[in-house]
Amino acid sequence: MKVEIWSDVMCPFCYIGKRRFEDALQQFEHKDKVEIEWKSFQLNPDMVTDPSTNINQYLADAKGWTLDYAQQMNNHVTEMAAEVGLTYHMETAVVANSFNAHQFTHLAKKHGLGDAAEEALFKAYFTDGKNVDDTETLAELGTAIGLDADEIKQTLAANTYADAVKHDVAEAQYLGLKGVPFFVMNGKYGVSGAQAVPVFSQTIEKAFGEWNDEQAKPKLDVVEGPTCGPDGDC
Repeated sequence: MKVEIWSDVMCPFCYIGKRRFEDALQQFEHKDKVEIEWKSFQLNPDMVTDPSTNINQYLADAKGWTLDYAQQMNNHVTEMAAEVGLTYHMETAVVANSFNAHQFTHLAKKHGLGDAAEEALFKAYFTDGKNVDDTETLAELGTAIGLDADEIKQTLAANTYADAVKHDVAEAQYLGLKGVPFFVMNGKYGVSGAQAVPVFSQTIEKAFGEWNDEQAKPKLDVVEGPTCGPDGDC
């Protein structure tokens, strides 16, 4: 069964949602039959990368908040992240456009490393304070998970997966997604946000049950009529 996950690397709830979903999946009896595909979504496609500004200051400026309030908001998500074993350093998170990071993920997906790429990007952004729009940084992250540095650089220089990223974003709009993370299971059931583990578990169970039933059904609904068989009977 396929689970499609729309996310953006700069979304703090996406990393938290990833952990909660993984927790639910780990408890699922048939987890070996679940295929995960990450999809691109840009929260702020017009964001200009600025390594000199951290995310607290950016949010304060962009939303008209005080710096103190922006820090309070990010302290709250930091506490939520800690509950699932994640360490956020929002004060060092680099303001970065995520388009190249999404192209990087599509390249990784081509090599069967989509999930590893997402994990590396989230950690780089939220924990390590790295610029995920920087080609050298992405090359470093990629080689750590088994990608070729030259292929990463060539891919980003040529914008090889630009259309793939845009297609994911358009698909999200078609589905009516208002935010991320968003999980689509078996093309039928959607889970919006970093829900509690039991919500993921219940939805996985329901979606998988229907998917499993579908595999046992004939592929076609047949209208019977006179036929000839391979044994010569007509």
